[in-house]
Amino acid sequence: MNIKFRLILMNFMQFFIWGAWLLTIGAYWFQNKQWSGAQFGAIFSTMGIASIFMPTITGIISDRFINAEKLYGIMHLCGAATLCALPMVTNPTAFFWVMLLNMAFYMPTLSLSITVAYSALKGQGIDVVREYPPIRTWGTVGFIVALWTVSLTDNETSANQFYISAAVSAALGIYSFTLPKCLPLLNKANSRSFANTLGLNAFALFKSTRFAIFFAFSLLLGAALQLTNAYGDTYIHDFKNVAAYQETIAVKYPAIIMSISQISETLFILAIPFFLRKFGIKYVMLFSMIAWVLRFGLFAFGDPANGLWMIVLSCIVYGMAFDFFNISGSLFVETQASPEIRGSAQGLFMMMVNGFGAFFGSNISGWLIDKYFIMANGQKDWHGIWLTFAAYALVIAVIFPFVFRYKHNAALKHAIEHA
Repeated sequence: MNIKFRLILMNFMQFFIWGAWLLTIGAYWFQNKQWSGAQFGAIFSTMGIASIFMPTITGIISDRFINAEKLYGIMHLCGAATLCALPMVTNPTAFFWVMLLNMAFYMPTLSLSITVAYSALKGQGIDVVREYPPIRTWGTVGFIVALWTVSLTDNETSANQFYISAAVSAALGIYSFTLPKCLPLLNKANSRSFANTLGLNAFALFKSTRFAIFFAFSLLLGAALQLTNAYGDTYIHDFKNVAAYQETIAVKYPAIIMSISQISETLFILAIPFFLRKFGIKYVMLFSMIAWVLRFGLFAFGDPANGLWMIVLSCIVYGMAFDFFNISGSLFVETQASPEIRGSAQGLFMMMVNGFGAFFGSNISGWLIDKYFIMANGQKDWHGIWLTFAAYALVIAVIFPFVFRYKHNAALKHAIEHA
């Protein structure tokens, strides 16, 4: 079987697993279980908590002790088991711990999938910068298919969403063991230092001003990503409380409307090589930050009726906001970190985006909303919430070009020129 097709299938299942519940767990939580909003905030923080340490640990393990594709498969099999356990939980505290365990298994697979894909492509002599973005596009397709599957089968508020996700997770876990071998390259290192022995070399990247700033902005944009995941679907659901919007298509099928964001991703992923060649990686990242401003700003003024076009446009802009930093960021790490620490370096990137960024984004945003944006009738002031988030993204976009200064090294220049 063609290696590109095999990696396409891997990416499709990788993001189908997440898409089956990520945007609809809020509907399950509030409409099925009727548990509190504060407790829901804790549930969403599990992604951040797990991502702070697990991607780095698994990156170290894959660099030093075990083939990345085997570790990848083990994590997905364990994740399938925890997903099957979630519907059996009867209280929010237990739900938190089971979800945290599930995230401890799933979040590292995001960076492991990149490591496996890059290794397989390089093993075939294939240009990673040019060929990986179209392959990764199918991950987004998987996320979209999962959203539509859950929505059209009327499982947005049902526990079945977890069983659907678990089935695909188990299938991917088994399939992973058939992927090309991704050997732990640190076994070939000559250095006998303590850092080399434990595979901690990637942390030395923080000594580089370029990498330190890159990781800092990864954290800040990770917080923005968490905001849209946590509140986007809930924002549309809340329009059900307004009679004029109850029969609109957006309110009837909010998950499908939100899936436009993932459809947009497929287009912007394909555009990444062009933008890298034309503008360079620094400005591709800057475009992402500007797109986050538009993402939140359009939500602030949109509604499911006359303002539906703004919600749809916000979802389209999301493709640039998400892809331009996440994909180009992973390519930045891949081309500038040495091959011996590639797994650990990708793990660090994921830790900053989906770990610290997600943790601080979910907790600080929850505190801000409770303190400043709950109206007298108990409803959320979504206009003020989204404008605040837009202002946050704008500050990041203004600061970034002045502090992130560097010249492309030879490897990165070559990669971009041949994309």
